[in-house]
Amino acid sequence: MNLVSIRIITDDVSKLMEFYEQITQLKGIRYTEDFAELQMANATLAIGSTRTLQFFGGQEVARAAENHTTIIEWITNDVDRIYQEQSAFLTNFLVQEPKTMPWGNRSLLFRDPDGNLVNFFTPVSTVAIKKFEGKI
Repeated sequence: MNLVSIRIITDDVSKLMEFYEQITQLKGIRYTEDFAELQMANATLAIGSTRTLQFFGGQEVARAAENHTTIIEWITNDVDRIYQEQSAFLTNFLVQEPKTMPWGNRSLLFRDPDGNLVNFFTPVSTVAIKKFEGKI
């Protein structure tokens, strides 16, 4: 088994996709006005509108912009450079400037327009670098 995708349900697919394209500098694929993806080598961030919930059992299975338990994490080779380049854009979304965590990652924490928590991190300790070898 392998995790291949995380899907965010939103009321505004375009707004969320534009946000993620800006912060990742990747180009997303818009399949319909209700579904888009940001594809990377090992995983995909899917963004679906609340209208897509009808295919999963109805509107009650998920609620847009109400996530308070998950952090979407992205590994990068230089979180400080990303922060420098994106700090003006992230001003209204910033939770924490880059900070080295006790487990050896340097993390930049912010929220997307729907309030989902996002962590960009770079392994900096020997243990963290070894753990994530080949993942960047």
